[in-house]
Amino acid sequence: MSVQSNNVKPSINRRQQSLLAHIRSNGKGDVDSLSRWFQVTPQTIRRDLNTLGKLRLIIRVHGGAIAPGGISQSEQLVNLDYNTRSMLGHDAKDAIGARVAKIIPNDASMFINIGTTTESVARHLTSHIGLLAITNNINIANTLRKSNAIKVMTAGGLVRHEDGGIVGDATEEFVNQFKVDYAVISCSALESDGTMLDFDIREVKVTQAIIRNARSVILACDITKFDRKAPVRLGQIDMVDYVVLNEKPPISFTKECNKAGVKLICLDREPNSGN
Repeated sequence: MSVQSNNVKPSINRRQQSLLAHIRSNGKGDVDSLSRWFQVTPQTIRRDLNTLGKLRLIIRVHGGAIAPGGISQSEQLVNLDYNTRSMLGHDAKDAIGARVAKIIPNDASMFINIGTTTESVARHLTSHIGLLAITNNINIANTLRKSNAIKVMTAGGLVRHEDGGIVGDATEEFVNQFKVDYAVISCSALESDGTMLDFDIREVKVTQAIIRNARSVILACDITKFDRKAPVRLGQIDMVDYVVLNEKPPISFTKECNKAGVKLICLDREPNSGN
Protein backbone atom coordinates (compact mmCIF):
# COMPACT_ATOMS: atom_id res chain seq x y z
CA MET A 1 0.00 0.00 0.00
CA SER A 2 1.36 3.39 -0.89
CA VAL A 3 2.25 5.95 1.71
CA GLN A 4 -0.14 8.44 0.16
CA SER A 5 -3.09 6.09 0.50
CA ASN A 6 -2.57 6.13 4.28
CA ASN A 7 -2.59 9.96 4.30
CA VAL A 8 1.01 9.87 5.52
CA LYS A 9 3.48 12.44 4.26
CA PRO A 10 5.95 10.89 1.80
CA SER A 11 8.87 12.57 3.59
CA ILE A 12 8.76 10.20 6.59
CA ASN A 13 10.59 6.89 6.65
CA ARG A 14 9.24 3.42 7.44
CA ARG A 15 10.13 3.55 11.12
CA GLN A 16 8.40 6.91 11.46
CA GLN A 17 5.34 5.49 9.68
CA SER A 18 5.28 2.61 12.18
CA LEU A 19 5.80 5.04 15.04
CA LEU A 20 2.90 7.16 13.81
CA ALA A 21 0.65 4.09 13.54
CA HIS A 22 1.63 3.05 17.06
CA ILE A 23 0.78 6.46 18.55
CA ARG A 24 -2.50 6.63 16.64
CA SER A 25 -3.42 3.16 17.89
CA ASN A 26 -2.56 3.88 21.54
CA GLY A 27 -3.50 7.56 21.61
CA LYS A 28 -0.13 8.57 23.01
CA GLY A 29 3.43 7.41 23.64
CA ASP A 30 6.38 8.40 25.79
CA VAL A 31 9.98 8.46 24.61
CA ASP A 32 11.28 5.71 26.89
CA SER A 33 8.58 3.15 26.11
CA LEU A 34 8.73 3.93 22.38
CA SER A 35 12.50 3.53 22.47
CA ARG A 36 12.14 0.05 23.97
CA TRP A 37 9.31 -0.92 21.60
CA PHE A 38 11.20 0.07 18.44
CA GLN A 39 14.63 -0.90 19.83
CA VAL A 40 16.27 2.41 19.00
CA THR A 41 17.81 5.11 21.19
CA PRO A 42 15.68 7.74 22.94
CA GLN A 43 17.48 10.37 20.83
CA THR A 44 16.25 8.68 17.65
CA ILE A 45 12.68 8.59 18.96
CA ARG A 46 12.84 12.29 19.88
CA ARG A 47 14.01 13.17 16.37
CA ASP A 48 11.23 11.05 14.86
CA LEU A 49 8.61 12.65 17.09
CA ASN A 50 9.89 16.12 16.23
CA THR A 51 9.59 15.29 12.53
CA LEU A 52 6.03 13.98 12.93
CA GLY A 53 5.13 16.96 15.06
CA LYS A 54 6.36 19.46 12.50
CA LEU A 55 4.23 17.71 9.91
CA ARG A 56 1.23 18.03 12.30
CA LEU A 57 0.69 14.27 12.27
CA ILE A 58 0.99 14.12 16.07
CA ILE A 59 0.89 16.62 18.94
CA ARG A 60 4.33 16.81 20.54
CA VAL A 61 4.33 17.00 24.35
CA HIS A 62 7.10 17.05 26.94
CA GLY A 63 8.48 13.51 27.12
CA GLY A 64 6.49 12.09 24.23
CA ALA A 65 3.52 12.70 21.93
CA ILE A 66 -0.24 12.27 21.66
CA ALA A 67 -2.45 11.52 18.67
CA PRO A 68 -4.89 14.18 17.40
CA GLY A 69 -7.49 11.44 17.33
CA GLY A 70 -9.07 12.37 14.01
CA ILE A 71 -10.19 15.84 15.16
CA SER A 72 -8.53 19.21 14.92
CA GLN A 73 -5.68 19.99 17.28
CA SER A 74 -7.65 22.82 18.87
CA GLU A 75 -10.61 20.52 19.59
CA GLN A 76 -8.25 17.89 21.00
CA LEU A 77 -6.60 20.38 23.36
CA VAL A 78 -9.92 21.39 24.87
CA ASN A 79 -10.55 17.82 26.02
CA LEU A 80 -7.07 16.99 27.34
CA ASP A 81 -6.64 16.44 31.05
CA TYR A 82 -4.64 18.93 33.11
CA ASN A 83 -1.45 16.86 33.29
CA THR A 84 -1.32 16.44 29.53
CA ARG A 85 -2.03 20.14 28.88
CA SER A 86 0.75 21.08 31.27
CA MET A 87 3.20 19.07 29.14
CA LEU A 88 2.10 20.57 25.83
CA GLY A 89 4.71 23.06 24.63
CA HIS A 90 6.61 22.64 27.90
CA ASP A 91 9.83 24.26 26.68
CA ALA A 92 8.01 27.23 25.15
CA LYS A 93 5.98 27.81 28.32
CA ASP A 94 9.11 27.58 30.45
CA ALA A 95 10.86 30.19 28.31
CA ILE A 96 7.81 32.46 28.44
CA GLY A 97 7.63 32.03 32.20
CA ALA A 98 11.26 33.02 32.62
CA ARG A 99 10.84 36.13 30.45
CA VAL A 100 7.68 37.30 32.21
CA ALA A 101 9.37 36.86 35.59
CA LYS A 102 12.06 39.31 34.47
CA ILE A 103 9.42 42.01 33.98
CA ILE A 104 8.19 41.67 37.58
CA PRO A 105 10.45 43.52 40.07
CA ASN A 106 11.00 42.58 43.70
CA ASP A 107 8.61 44.09 46.25
CA ALA A 108 5.71 44.24 43.77
CA SER A 109 2.08 43.26 44.22
CA MET A 110 0.46 41.13 41.54
CA PHE A 111 -2.40 38.99 40.35
CA ILE A 112 -1.64 35.75 38.52
CA ASN A 113 -4.53 33.81 37.01
CA ILE A 114 -5.43 30.35 35.75
CA GLY A 115 -3.32 28.57 33.11
CA THR A 116 -0.40 26.23 32.58
CA THR A 117 1.64 29.13 31.17
CA THR A 118 0.97 31.32 34.21
CA GLU A 119 1.99 28.37 36.37
CA SER A 120 5.32 28.41 34.55
CA VAL A 121 5.62 32.11 35.39
CA ALA A 122 5.05 31.26 39.07
CA ARG A 123 7.88 28.73 39.04
CA HIS A 124 10.25 31.44 37.83
CA LEU A 125 9.05 33.92 40.46
CA THR A 126 10.11 31.79 43.42
CA SER A 127 13.49 33.55 43.68
CA HIS A 128 11.85 37.00 43.92
CA ILE A 129 11.80 38.89 47.22
CA GLY A 130 8.96 40.83 48.79
CA LEU A 131 6.19 39.85 46.36
CA LEU A 132 2.52 39.87 47.25
CA ALA A 133 0.97 37.34 44.88
CA ILE A 134 -2.83 37.04 44.66
CA THR A 135 -4.10 34.09 42.66
CA ASN A 136 -7.20 32.10 41.77
CA ASN A 137 -5.07 29.08 40.91
CA ILE A 138 -4.36 26.47 43.61
CA ASN A 139 -1.33 25.14 41.70
CA ILE A 140 0.26 28.60 41.64
CA ALA A 141 -0.45 29.13 45.34
CA ASN A 142 1.21 25.80 46.10
CA THR A 143 4.28 26.75 44.04
CA LEU A 144 4.75 30.20 45.54
CA ARG A 145 3.98 29.28 49.16
CA LYS A 146 7.32 27.42 49.34
CA SER A 147 9.16 30.76 49.24
CA ASN A 148 9.35 32.53 52.60
CA ALA A 149 10.02 35.81 50.74
CA ILE A 150 6.64 35.79 48.96
CA LYS A 151 3.23 36.42 50.53
CA VAL A 152 0.48 34.44 48.83
CA MET A 153 -3.25 35.13 48.93
CA THR A 154 -5.85 32.89 47.30
CA ALA A 155 -9.30 33.87 46.16
CA GLY A 156 -12.42 32.17 47.45
CA GLY A 157 -14.88 30.49 45.12
CA LEU A 158 -15.59 27.25 43.30
CA VAL A 159 -12.49 25.09 42.74
CA ARG A 160 -12.53 23.36 39.35
CA HIS A 161 -11.58 19.72 39.72
CA GLU A 162 -9.85 19.53 36.37
CA ASP A 163 -7.16 22.20 36.91
CA GLY A 164 -7.37 23.75 40.36
CA GLY A 165 -8.73 27.04 39.05
CA ILE A 166 -10.98 29.08 41.36
CA VAL A 167 -13.92 30.83 39.66
CA GLY A 168 -17.31 32.35 40.35
CA ASP A 169 -18.93 35.48 41.76
CA ALA A 170 -17.10 35.20 45.09
CA THR A 171 -13.78 35.10 43.25
CA GLU A 172 -14.63 38.21 41.26
CA GLU A 173 -15.70 40.05 44.43
CA PHE A 174 -12.43 39.09 46.12
CA VAL A 175 -10.35 40.42 43.21
CA ASN A 176 -12.24 43.73 43.27
CA GLN A 177 -10.90 44.45 46.76
CA PHE A 178 -7.37 45.05 45.45
CA LYS A 179 -5.36 47.38 43.24
CA VAL A 180 -2.00 45.80 42.37
CA ASP A 181 1.10 46.67 40.38
CA TYR A 182 0.99 43.81 37.87
CA ALA A 183 -1.36 41.15 36.54
CA VAL A 184 -0.10 38.07 34.71
CA ILE A 185 -2.87 36.49 32.64
CA SER A 186 -3.29 33.96 29.88
CA CYS A 187 -6.16 32.98 27.60
CA SER A 188 -7.28 29.92 25.66
CA ALA A 189 -7.26 31.46 22.18
CA LEU A 190 -6.09 34.56 20.31
CA GLU A 191 -7.40 36.07 17.08
CA SER A 192 -5.16 37.95 14.68
CA ASP A 193 -7.30 41.06 15.21
CA GLY A 194 -6.26 41.12 18.87
CA THR A 195 -9.31 39.42 20.37
CA MET A 196 -8.62 37.35 23.50
CA LEU A 197 -10.95 34.36 24.06
CA ASP A 198 -11.65 31.66 26.63
CA PHE A 199 -14.01 28.75 27.31
CA ASP A 200 -15.50 29.46 30.74
CA ILE A 201 -17.60 32.60 31.24
CA ARG A 202 -16.91 32.45 35.00
CA GLU A 203 -13.16 32.46 34.40
CA VAL A 204 -13.50 35.30 31.90
CA LYS A 205 -15.35 37.48 34.41
CA VAL A 206 -12.62 36.93 37.00
CA THR A 207 -9.87 37.71 34.49
CA GLN A 208 -11.65 40.89 33.43
CA ALA A 209 -11.76 41.93 37.10
CA ILE A 210 -8.03 41.15 37.39
CA ILE A 211 -7.30 43.38 34.39
CA ARG A 212 -9.39 46.25 35.80
CA ASN A 213 -7.58 46.13 39.12
CA ALA A 214 -3.97 46.03 37.90
CA ARG A 215 -1.79 48.96 36.90
CA SER A 216 0.13 46.90 34.33
CA VAL A 217 -1.13 43.73 32.59
CA ILE A 218 1.07 41.03 31.03
CA LEU A 219 -0.47 38.49 28.64
CA ALA A 220 1.64 35.31 28.52
CA CYS A 221 0.77 32.89 25.69
CA ASP A 222 2.44 30.47 23.33
CA ILE A 223 1.99 30.79 19.58
CA THR A 224 -0.45 27.85 19.36
CA LYS A 225 -3.19 30.09 20.82
CA PHE A 226 -3.63 31.49 17.29
CA ASP A 227 -4.58 27.99 16.07
CA ARG A 228 -7.33 27.54 18.64
CA LYS A 229 -10.95 28.63 18.87
CA ALA A 230 -12.87 29.52 22.03
CA PRO A 231 -16.40 30.95 22.34
CA VAL A 232 -16.20 33.54 25.15
CA ARG A 233 -14.76 37.00 24.48
CA LEU A 234 -12.31 38.10 27.17
CA GLY A 235 -11.47 41.42 25.52
CA GLN A 236 -9.12 43.13 23.08
CA ILE A 237 -5.37 43.34 23.16
CA ASP A 238 -5.47 47.05 24.04
CA MET A 239 -6.50 45.94 27.56
CA VAL A 240 -2.96 44.72 28.25
CA ASP A 241 0.45 46.39 28.41
CA TYR A 242 2.76 43.49 27.48
CA VAL A 243 2.36 40.41 25.32
CA VAL A 244 5.00 37.69 25.71
CA LEU A 245 5.00 35.03 22.98
CA ASN A 246 7.52 32.34 22.12
CA GLU A 247 7.33 33.05 18.37
CA LYS A 248 6.42 35.85 15.99
CA PRO A 249 2.61 36.23 15.71
CA PRO A 250 0.55 37.04 12.58
CA ILE A 251 1.38 40.44 11.08
CA SER A 252 -2.12 41.77 11.75
CA PHE A 253 -1.75 40.96 15.45
CA THR A 254 1.57 42.80 15.58
CA LYS A 255 -0.10 45.80 13.95
CA GLU A 256 -2.87 45.75 16.57
CA CYS A 257 -0.26 45.70 19.35
CA ASN A 258 1.62 48.60 17.78
CA LYS A 259 -1.58 50.60 17.32
CA ALA A 260 -2.54 50.07 20.98
CA GLY A 261 0.93 50.81 22.31
CA VAL A 262 1.33 47.26 23.64
CA LYS A 263 4.91 46.04 24.11
CA LEU A 264 5.18 42.82 22.10
CA ILE A 265 8.00 40.48 23.19
CA CYS A 266 8.73 37.55 20.85
CA LEU A 267 11.31 35.18 22.29
CA ASP A 268 12.50 33.93 18.91
CA ARG A 269 13.60 37.51 18.19
CA GLU A 270 15.10 38.00 21.64
CA PRO A 271 17.63 35.19 22.22
CA ASN A 272 19.30 37.07 25.05
CA SER A 273 16.07 38.46 26.45
CA GLY A 274 16.25 40.99 29.17
CA ASN A 275 13.81 43.44 30.59
